[in-house]
This record gives sequence, structure tokens and C-alpha cells, in this order.
Amino acid sequence: MSTPLRGLARNPALPPAALLRLAGDDRVSRWDLAARSAWTDEAFDALATHPDPEVREALAQSPGATGDQRARLVGDLSVRVLQAVLEGPPTRWAGPLPDWVYRRLAEHPEPLVRDLLTFLPGTPRDVVALLARDRHPGIADAARALLDRKPYEPVSLGRDEAARFAADAADWNRERAAADPALPSEWITVLAADPSPRVRLAVSTRPELTEARRAAIDHRTGPADATPPLDWVLASGPAELDRCVRSAHPALRRSAACHPDLPADLLAVLTADPDPGVRALLCSHQAHAPGELVLETYLATGDEDLLRHPAFPRTDLARLADDPAPRARALVALDPSAPPALIERLSHDPAGPVRRAMAADPRIPRSRLLALVDDESTAEAAAANPALPGPVITRLLRAQGVR
Repeated sequence: MSTPLRGLARNPALPPAALLRLAGDDRVSRWDLAARSAWTDEAFDALATHPDPEVREALAQSPGATGDQRARLVGDLSVRVLQAVLEGPPTRWAGPLPDWVYRRLAEHPEPLVRDLLTFLPGTPRDVVALLARDRHPGIADAARALLDRKPYEPVSLGRDEAARFAADAADWNRERAAADPALPSEWITVLAADPSPRVRLAVSTRPELTEARRAAIDHRTGPADATPPLDWVLASGPAELDRCVRSAHPALRRSAACHPDLPADLLAVLTADPDPGVRALLCSHQAHAPGELVLETYLATGDEDLLRHPAFPRTDLARLADDPAPRARALVALDPSAPPALIERLSHDPAGPVRRAMAADPRIPRSRLLALVDDESTAEAAAANPALPGPVITRLLRAQGVR
């Protein structure tokens, strides 16, 4: 339910003492408390010492917190909070934790905390090497396995087992066999004509196939987020990656778009790819994707994580003020050069999301802001506006019974 309290919880102008009072209010969830887009050190530290570990856990995963701010929770007594610190915010573009956080947690007295470092992403290799000498055998074994792991190790059923799965009546077993590196060549031909689209698709993405043989298989790729990227493509070297980028098979190009070391020339090729799935994955995985492509993809998909993309354009968005799509008009509030008069005009927009975006903008004229905070449809967004006068914040808190 939308309430002014939820907006106030995100308001940077809310005094830390009031933030702490909201943290004890059942009408405000811990995720509401952590939802602000940026934190002052004073506000962050106020919640970092909150007695409820669930509040601190949400704070550790706030998308608006910097890596240095989240690192302040490294001394927390709750294992769940420490796990949240290591997992980080649910966005691909969160600031990284400082390396010293991993080194400190590698010496934590609780084995469960040290064990987290062996399977959560981001642990530096030198910290993994330290854990390989851990006094706990299970942690040491897991760390050594990480150090010994090759970049790409295809897990195989073995020739006989792969053939048995290929002959199975269940689609998912034939699909597994179709992607297995040990599948006998004669079964590749059989499964390429399998009645199941899933099986044919799995066969068509085998690394050893030529483009001609791939094209001869009746395969259909679904939505870009329906299947994970192909491991062998993610681990491919320059020549093989180039081949995947230029493949006619969308699954190979989509996987290439997720490659951790995609060079600039191949990124440029994929930027112009005709498949929307390729372009969306490129924006989701590549920090150097062109800003206009990131904007275009956001407008097409509504993926709000793209608003945090480092290349997302923050200028010249005022040109979208008369765009027919409400999602585009709402972006005007992100343009630092948008004039207050334009923000005020769009605060009367027929689309609720546009009005709410303008209601949270500190450039909006005060008289209009006060009207929006009293309008049920925009009250929450207006309550989050840092330009909201202190007496109004006090009035809203008292009206909701928060003193």
C-alpha cells in the first residue's frame, strides 16, 4: 500500500532520529527503509546500529549504498547480515566492496562466515588462497577446489550414459544429452531431428558444429532471459568469441553479449544486432555499452536496473517530455538541465508514473509539491522529495502517528 511514510523513509532530508522511529513502525518494511537511491553517512550509520538484524540485512543490500558504506557492516554480529554484505545489492551495477572486507572475513571466528567466501562471488583470489590453509578441512578443500578450477570444465555424462539419455523418452533427458560433450556423433544427427524444440535447440548450440550444420537444424530461441548463456561461449578465446558474435544463431550471439572480456570491436558489432535479446543482454552485462542503446533498451523493456547502468544518459532527457510513452516522459526528472517549469508541467501529466516521478523532483515549485503531497496518488513520491519543508515532514509524521 502506498503511504507517505514509505516516501519519508526514502527522503534524504529526513533526520536520522526520525528514520529510526520509522524503522520501528510496522507500516514501513525494512526494504522501504533501504530503498533510497543514495545515503548520507549519518543516515547509513543510524540504521547500521539498529537492533533489528533484518533492518541491517536490508541496509547491506541497499542499491543506493556505496561499497565503502556497506563495508561498515563487516563487524556485524549476525551471520545473515554478513552474508547480505557479501551478496551485495540486487543490481549488477552496485559499487564493489573493498578488498579488505574479504581479508577480514577470512579470519572470522565463525566457520560459516569463512565458508561463505568460497561460494559467493567477488572473493579475491589471494583471499581464496588464504582460505585454502583454513583450519576447517571443508573450507580448505572448497578453497583449493576454487584455485584448481579451470575457467571452463564441461561436465560430461560419459559416452555410454550420454547415449542412454539420448534414447530416453523424457524430453529433458534428451535435451541434457544433446548438450553433452561426450555424445556420440551419430546421436547428434538423430537429436538434430528430435520432435522436441528444446532438444533441437540444445543440439544446435554445440560448439563443434559448423554454421552450415547449425543452420540446418530447425531451432527456435525463446526470450533472452529464458535460458542462461552458454558456458563454452563465456569461456571462449578471441577467435572463438569472434565466431560466436558473427554467428547466425541468436543463442551464440546472446551468450557472446554476456562475455566478461568482450572487446570493443565486437561490442560494436553486437550493438547493431537485429535481435532485441542480444541488445538487452549487452546492456545488462557490459558497462561500456553505448548510452543511447541502454536508454533504448530501458524504454523497450522497462528494466529498472538499467537506470543504474554507468552508461545510462543523464543529459538531454528533457527532449522526451512530449514522447507518447509515459515511461519516456518520466525520465525527464533525471535530466539535471530540465527547467522547473517543465517539471511542474509534467506533474499534471495524465499518467500516474509521470506525475510521481515529478513529485519526487526537488526542482518542482514548492506550491505544487505541497499540493502533490496531499494528493493520495502522489503522496508517497512527494514525501520522498528532499525539498519537502521540515514542518511538512513533521506534520506528515504526526498525522501518521509517528512522534
